Amino acid sequence: MIFVDEARIYVQGGDGGQGCESFYRDKYMRYPRPDGGDGGKGGDVVVCADRGIRTLLDFKFRQHYKAHSGGHASSKGKTGKNGIDSVLRVPIGTMIRDQDTGLLIKDLAADQQSVVVAQGGEGGIGNARRKIRTLPKEGQRRTISLELKLVADVGIVGFPNAGKSTLISAISRVKSKIASYPFTTKQPILGIVEDEDGFSFAAADLPGIIEGAHQGRGLGDRFLRHAERTKILIHLIDMSGSDGRDPLDDFRKLNHELESYGDVLAFKRRLVVANKMDLPEAKGHFTRFQNDIKEKILPISALEKKGLEELIQAVKSVLCSENSPEK
Repeated sequence: MIFVDEARIYVQGGDGGQGCESFYRDKYMRYPRPDGGDGGKGGDVVVCADRGIRTLLDFKFRQHYKAHSGGHASSKGKTGKNGIDSVLRVPIGTMIRDQDTGLLIKDLAADQQSVVVAQGGEGGIGNARRKIRTLPKEGQRRTISLELKLVADVGIVGFPNAGKSTLISAISRVKSKIASYPFTTKQPILGIVEDEDGFSFAAADLPGIIEGAHQGRGLGDRFLRHAERTKILIHLIDMSGSDGRDPLDDFRKLNHELESYGDVLAFKRRLVVANKMDLPEAKGHFTRFQNDIKEKILPISALEKKGLEELIQAVKSVLCSENSPEK
């Protein structure tokens, strides 16, 4: 499935139905009695979050959405039917903005949360209620933008070839593309991790970051926003120094990119994870790395699945403390 996290669509509420102007008179009535009914209200365009939807792909192929118009009224006080709402289903974590003003309409962060983005027009009033019937109103029309930010407990960030795809494939059931060249992950991958006690959390493998990502280089800051909703960031460092890279330099540059993106990522809780510890070059780099940064480092080998249980338990400990009543 193609992952699409941005879309722009045009929405229009249904038009109100026509009110009726009619008169009733029988042979015993001296003057006719107005009996025209009211027109039906137009349907609304509603956007609803659905946990079964993963991408905004559908909105790339269809950009125009209109709800049903209200039914027309008739004589004998019969009102028109209300128009049927048009419900658009989007992934959890979709932010809806007015395209013209840029103002946030709603952040759909929970399953089945919804918002009306285009209201239906009111139906015309018939002459049974007023001496002169009123015209119906048109439905609201506007252009809105949809922006998806994944909702995950843990975000895995690191430079290309740090082993993010291997890690998420090893700790969850998701199968991510793994290869020896950069940017094998071109879209965020979401996986569910579960320990032996049944504790589970959602982890997101975010596309590789390079220098200048916060300014749009490489895959750019487009995917950094998916890290905003996470509770923890795993800073995954290639401790083997493959491709002539320096793990300590990678760590500093990674932090710089996150800090440059904004405070929301700069001050997020993190776990520093040293990957590829199965390679002989990693031990020397690890000692120097540990002496320099002065914080807890979790050594693992995602390829050989070593140290993963300790990593999962460390994530569990942080998540439980984040959800504690004292927080």
